[in-house]
Amino acid sequence: MKIFKPFMLLIVFFVLFNCEKQPLKHKKTSIPTQSAEIIDEMHARSSSSNFGIVIHGGAGTILKKNMTDSLEIAYAQKLEEAIRVGHEILKNGGSAMQAVTKTINVMEDSPLFNAGKGAVFTHEKRNELDASVMDGKTLNAGAVSGVTHIKNPIDLALTVMTQSEHVMLSGEGAEEFAKLKGFKLVDPSYFYTEKRMQSLLKVQEREKLKNNKGSNATLFANDPYSKDTKFGTVGCAALDKDGNLAAGTSTGGMTNKRWNRIGDAPIIGAGTYANNATCAVSSTGWGEYFIRAMVAHDISAMMEYKGVSLEEAAREVIQVKVPALGGDGGIVAIDKDGNVTMEFNTAGMYRAHMDATGELIVGIYEKK
Repeated sequence: MKIFKPFMLLIVFFVLFNCEKQPLKHKKTSIPTQSAEIIDEMHARSSSSNFGIVIHGGAGTILKKNMTDSLEIAYAQKLEEAIRVGHEILKNGGSAMQAVTKTINVMEDSPLFNAGKGAVFTHEKRNELDASVMDGKTLNAGAVSGVTHIKNPIDLALTVMTQSEHVMLSGEGAEEFAKLKGFKLVDPSYFYTEKRMQSLLKVQEREKLKNNKGSNATLFANDPYSKDTKFGTVGCAALDKDGNLAAGTSTGGMTNKRWNRIGDAPIIGAGTYANNATCAVSSTGWGEYFIRAMVAHDISAMMEYKGVSLEEAAREVIQVKVPALGGDGGIVAIDKDGNVTMEFNTAGMYRAHMDATGELIVGIYEKK
């Protein structure tokens, strides 16, 4: 018995020790899980407060001396109106794509900009409209080109993205698709503005003078008016509270364009690009060069592959790469952290930006 008692006590102690050990293990494993959940929640709260939006209304030879006070005020007011629409959507938890399209709608409905209502005329005195959108989360995209009866081409580009297996539709096919999806087609007269018609007539008059035998062609070689016929676009890039990026671009293209010419605006990677891993970009400029440089995607690629900032990438592309080819213009962009850039190499670019705090920046002329 003397030997048995200590042995029994040892067994009891061993059992009790193991019984205590199991819950301790459970407590230990629950602590990291709980901490991770708290960290995730804190991160979500932090990211949900970060959003922003940036827009452009075209770049070119935009000089203070050529602008009346009333016209300057009109542009500034319309830029503010447009960006506040998108900012309100983002502030209320709406998506970046919704903010982009609704913001662009405001500019498409204004005769001030070369998109929608204010679209420029082709050589044949028509209005041929292009637009594109891209979703940074899915890398899905939609675009239309050469449409002539669509009041808001950016909406049709979005519908191509969300309700078809295609990326780009053009001309009559795009409009047939639009009718199928319930779009109301407008009469081409809707797009007529006297300002754009007079611009076309001036360009065609210059063209005649330049082509006349014995005319001094060098007189027009660096003609800023002639060069500006190649500009004019509206665009938007946004970051929403869920951390998703989106971009969109809409344009009437080039004044006096022929042969159903298409610029960079509807081309994904040139005029529009968005990727949650990097940034969202909308371009405005001489489209042929922006296509050749694949401007919007190049900015994103430099960030992804070289690890440079949005500002550095945009500066390199707009101030070095595009001019080296002979082109000019600008971009607006926002990155995944809410950093914004509005880079251009022309005399001016209509532009605006609002961040999560509601601070508004509007610009027209060259940066000082």
